[in-house]
Amino acid sequence: MSDIVSTLVDLIDIPSEVGDEGRLCTSLAERLMETWGIDGVERLGNSLIVGKRSQRPLVLLVGHIDTVPGQGQGRAAIQEGRVVGLGASDMKSGLAVMVHLLEDPSVRLGPYDVVGVFYDREEGPADENGLEPVLERAPWLSDAEFAVVLEPTDLELQVGCVGTINATVRFEGHSAHSARPWLGENAITKAGSWLAELHARRPESIIIDGLEFKEVFSVTTASGGVARNIIPAGFDINLNYRFAPNKTLDEAEARLREVAASADLIEIVDRAPAGPVPAGNPHFERLASLSGAARTPKQAWTDVARLAQYGIAAVNYGPGETAQAHQVAESVALDNLRVAYEALFRLLS
Repeated sequence: MSDIVSTLVDLIDIPSEVGDEGRLCTSLAERLMETWGIDGVERLGNSLIVGKRSQRPLVLLVGHIDTVPGQGQGRAAIQEGRVVGLGASDMKSGLAVMVHLLEDPSVRLGPYDVVGVFYDREEGPADENGLEPVLERAPWLSDAEFAVVLEPTDLELQVGCVGTINATVRFEGHSAHSARPWLGENAITKAGSWLAELHARRPESIIIDGLEFKEVFSVTTASGGVARNIIPAGFDINLNYRFAPNKTLDEAEARLREVAASADLIEIVDRAPAGPVPAGNPHFERLASLSGAARTPKQAWTDVARLAQYGIAAVNYGPGETAQAHQVAESVALDNLRVAYEALFRLLS
């Protein structure tokens, strides 16, 4: 355990804010080459593929190496049974577990080809996420029978994930002097009844394989008006829709357009698919049994959805704590590192 904690401290002390992951990528590559050799570590930009392919079943360990921008944090520290520092939970604790599993001879010589995928830019825009080019440039990764994404999950097996769509919903009116509003049409107040309905809308519960996903519509930004004495002619709202894994992207988009039908214009800004529940996957069932971890639905988007698009069954399971992610005093319990490592060691060895 002291070795994993030491690795986590080292990882935290190498800054890797999103878009600036090069130094940490180099450090990980140099360290893992000591175990895997130069031909066992492939660098793609600031992402790494670590491991070798043989005839054994392929299992992936997947984690992003970047963090959100810093908020004045200093070097890593150990305080009251916790490691404190930027990225401690999200997700350098997961990276530390990955590194030690990939270095363990019982894992390397065990029943699986265990391959680590360390990728950059997860904390930035979805279309810049570093996992996509890795999967494109290494199509053999799609042979994997199972993948574990070591995002913070509070040691739960967080299964599947909700998809997401962002759309600009626009209400249009006509400008006029604010002293004579009857000569125009106020685009902001025109949206009022629709916004009131949205405010009253309750989350919709969707049960998949015994897991409850909640579908929700949220207004996240709004803008309109040009001056205090002008009736606004336009009002733009960002509508965010989180949808369950039983919907395709096209079905989810159709649902969003139905909900926003009273708007004058609906423009899809971005969309990402939901991640399916890997029901019946034998590796998932073994991990659930060996870890004893609670199975919960992932009420957020993660890269299990991206992996699913490449035919790879995946779950979220990691030592990080979801409530600690992006906090100024971000930390992780030392005990979580041990629990996650031992569960995955039993699975892979």
